[in-house]
Formats: sequence, C-alpha cells, structure tokens
Amino acid sequence: MSEDTIQMDKLVRVYRKMSARIQELTAEYENAVEPIKAQQEQVKLAIKDQMLALGLASVRTVEGTVVLSQKTRYSTQDWDSFKKFVIEHEAVDLLEKRVAQTNMAQFLEENPGLVPPGLNSMSEYSITVKKPTSK
Repeated sequence: MSEDTIQMDKLVRVYRKMSARIQELTAEYENAVEPIKAQQEQVKLAIKDQMLALGLASVRTVEGTVVLSQKTRYSTQDWDSFKKFVIEHEAVDLLEKRVAQTNMAQFLEENPGLVPPGLNSMSEYSITVKKPTSK
C-alpha cells in the first residue's frame, strides 16, 4: 500500500460516520416537516371540498390559482387474466414500457445466446457498508 493510500478502516469509519449524520439530519427534518405536511393536507382537502361544492374546476385568488383535476389510476388483481386479455386483444400498449429487471436477468442467464432485439444493459459497481458484527 502506498503512502498516499488511506487505510480501508479509516475510509469505512468516515463513511459510517457520514451515514449516521445523514440519518440524524433526515430524522430531524422528517420530525419537523411531518406536522406541517399533515396541516397542509387538511387545508388542501378544505380547498378541494369548497371547489367541489361550488362546482369549480379552477379558481384565481390574490394568493394564487388553484386547479382541481381528477386522476384515475388503474391496476389489476388478476395478472394472469389481464395478460390473456392483452394478448387476446393485441393491446400491448396497455402495459408500461419498462423491462422487469430480475426477470430479464434470469431469462438471459437461462438463455445465454438469446437476446431480445433493442435490449440495452448497463452495469456498474456499487459498495455496501455495514456495521461490524458484534463479537
């Protein structure tokens, strides 16, 4: 090991101290912000209730403009039936465009010579630092 190289123990110790400080600051932030977020949610519900009662889609005030919108989310509890429906109706666009990471890795491992056209992959190294185990 050269003289310029910092010992691994010291690097890990500094890394863990930084992680602990980040956790501490995050906890302080979350404790301070959570009650404000809860109050903000109550105010938002009051605004929504008034707008629905008045039949308004938007309202302009001196403090700002509020727009009421409706968002609908879709999900399924029966993936097998849903997949059959998609195939039967050739409705692949009903699915989001993303690759199931774990399934693709397993498929490639089981089929090393078979790669779907247009498949991109990116690998990167990462480290995980854990506390030492008690002796």
